[in-house]
Amino acid sequence: MSASYDVAAIGNAIVDVIAPADEAFLVGNALTKGSMMLIDEPRAHELYGKMGAGIEASGGSAGNTVAGVASLGGRAAYIGKVAADQLGDVFAHDTRQIGVHFETGRLAGGAATGRCLINVTPDGERTMCTFLGASVELTAADVEPDLIMGAEIVYLEGYLFDPPEARRAFAKAADLARASGRTIALTLSDSFVVERHRSGLREFIETEVDLLFANEAEITSLFEVADFEAAARAVQGMTKIAAITRSEKGSVVVTPTIRHTVEAFPVAKLVDTTGAGDQYAAGFMLALARGKPLDHCARLGGLAAAEVISHYGPRPQVSLAELAAANGLS
Repeated sequence: MSASYDVAAIGNAIVDVIAPADEAFLVGNALTKGSMMLIDEPRAHELYGKMGAGIEASGGSAGNTVAGVASLGGRAAYIGKVAADQLGDVFAHDTRQIGVHFETGRLAGGAATGRCLINVTPDGERTMCTFLGASVELTAADVEPDLIMGAEIVYLEGYLFDPPEARRAFAKAADLARASGRTIALTLSDSFVVERHRSGLREFIETEVDLLFANEAEITSLFEVADFEAAARAVQGMTKIAAITRSEKGSVVVTPTIRHTVEAFPVAKLVDTTGAGDQYAAGFMLALARGKPLDHCARLGGLAAAEVISHYGPRPQVSLAELAAANGLS
């Protein structure tokens, strides 16, 4: 069956608030550099009031990824929960404006639209505090069967492993994708997620996942090893394809029989690493949906990641399709 979408993604619909910060700000507000922590609504308002001037943009890991797919000229759809409030309006408008299909029903009378407060230090490292808000109210009823069954690749955000209702939505999407012969992709999202759900994630990867995305910290945490090579060998026998990003070292793609090591694209100045893994996944999946070899998929993913870390914000600021063409990766 032909696909209506290259990628359909399910994730936490979040508005990102990104601002520069120094080390003293992190220490003064008891923030662990480079980490992601969940916070409640009062803490979100408190931190927001203390942060420096920055930018606000529709985000969320999977939301950023489908934005990248669209920028590359791909067909993308998104499922995620926002509230019937101003930030929910912003998220819906931003998502549709870039050409992504987004029709998930709004939450009325409950929590506000989620937001992620991201403080970026001069070295480009991001420290994130996330108020999930309405995003955790995603349920299995929000998963549109026709949308999932009509996507070449169904992309699932690891953060959904946390709230029980969202995990049921996650499972429904995987079942629909499997029944219709679609590729199921999963991103581990954060070491925080891996530490909380290691056993469940490993079982899900072994039984359901065709394509796994992780960074070096996440994959070593998944297998509770300190050595990257040990983690790469372990995942090689677990899923069809694993794409592992290693920051300035590029990425490694493994299957049960082959391994590709792909160098990172050079970046004139590292500004903000927010969204790097999300855009890598966008480039990789679009290339895979179009039948490109795995090393090509990794290079396109690396190019998309290089663009996004050169500026503030988790989404492309130029046409990734034009950038890909200029670099021979169309």
